[in-house]
Amino acid sequence: MTFDSIVDIVKKIIDVLLVWLVLYYVLRSLSKNVKMVLLFKGIIIIIVLKLFSDIFNLTTIGFLLDYVIEWGILAIIVIFQPEIRNVLEQLGRSQLLGRHKVLTVDERERVVYEIVNAMDSLRKTRTGALIVIERDNSLNDYIQKSKKIYADISSDLLMSIFFPNNPLHDGGVIIQGDKITCARAVFPTSENSKVIKRLGTRHRAALGIAEITDCISLIVSEETGRLSVAIGGDLHYNLTPDEIRVMLLEELSPKKSILIEEAEENSDEKDN
Repeated sequence: MTFDSIVDIVKKIIDVLLVWLVLYYVLRSLSKNVKMVLLFKGIIIIIVLKLFSDIFNLTTIGFLLDYVIEWGILAIIVIFQPEIRNVLEQLGRSQLLGRHKVLTVDERERVVYEIVNAMDSLRKTRTGALIVIERDNSLNDYIQKSKKIYADISSDLLMSIFFPNNPLHDGGVIIQGDKITCARAVFPTSENSKVIKRLGTRHRAALGIAEITDCISLIVSEETGRLSVAIGGDLHYNLTPDEIRVMLLEELSPKKSILIEEAEENSDEKDN
């Protein structure tokens, strides 16, 4: 085996891996998008009908399907332009280096304590609230259009923001690390048909941003005072403060790779 043949094999392997990587990220991005899932189902049905017409020599349906396939790509781009743009925006929001700040154990516990304490107090007074915690996907697009705050997180500040007479109470709060970055953030609402119809705009906005990013959305219902969490496009409804506390501590824990890197750095420092 020559050097050129080895290089050629390596190129083919890289080519296949890149194709699978692109397919993986596209399918993962589309998995929570209801319209795009329906679109792919429609494409599969058309392909199956085309194969069926070719096998059984169905001239008329085959002729019509040829036109559908020929002009279908252009129609898909026009009709589903907003969904395609959302997928591309999501890929652009991904941060290759991960979370902008890794919280220590004490910081993480303090952040979770302040958030849960605020939600519990808001629940008792039935004050509506939407709190979004940024993780690996950047939320800067939404921060830029909101009211900047950038203050240390505290339950008192969160409660005052969502106080009904406060001009900042509409929309959501975005948290980055251990800071409240902004208030009055507006998020896209979910169009998931499986969402309970009686849920209001606040729940749909929380689920909508959780569908297109990896953030954690926390909701306090103004009508019922119930607490909910949206993660990965799934809505966990009517939770207790303790359940939310456990969920947040788990979801905000550093990735294993980061922990390994920190351990290695600490060991190197001790050796030096």
